[in-house]
Amino acid sequence: MKEHFNKKEIIEKLTPVVENTSMRYNLIPLEISLEKENGHWFLRIFIYRADKGVSHQDCENVTRSLGDLLDELIPFKYYLEVSSPGLNRKLKSAREYMIFKDFDVIVKVKNMLEGIKTKTIKAVLKDYLENEAIVILAKENNMQYQVEFDNIFSVRLDEDELINKNKGEDND
Repeated sequence: MKEHFNKKEIIEKLTPVVENTSMRYNLIPLEISLEKENGHWFLRIFIYRADKGVSHQDCENVTRSLGDLLDELIPFKYYLEVSSPGLNRKLKSAREYMIFKDFDVIVKVKNMLEGIKTKTIKAVLKDYLENEAIVILAKENNMQYQVEFDNIFSVRLDEDELINKNKGEDND
């Protein structure tokens, strides 16, 4: 007999535990997902650190701290994966848009914006308008645009700009 589990309910129970544990290490959980792949359950937690990159030690600290707590909340066998979101990650949640405000991004749009010659736009993320749009400052023409979410394929951090900024900080 198959047991039925409500993934959404489980994630809702896990979220405060993951947030509190992450915050003890000055980390922010960006995403918590519970997925079944090839017959195995995977709980994936992507963490972020505002002051510097996420280290292996950060991931290990969160993993160790969560272990027994999560076992009480998840009624089946699962594999826990804690990692950084990576430089090339698509921004997905309101939390991410708020965290990465004023960061360099690459926005891919479905329909061209007036005054921009391409559908791939290098910009600075200026604002997030709740579930409606983002506001960007396009680098091509230094103009500000409000881009509706239904016109957006993806928004990613501009990894080249992040790498260049980090190199500059290392030299200080």
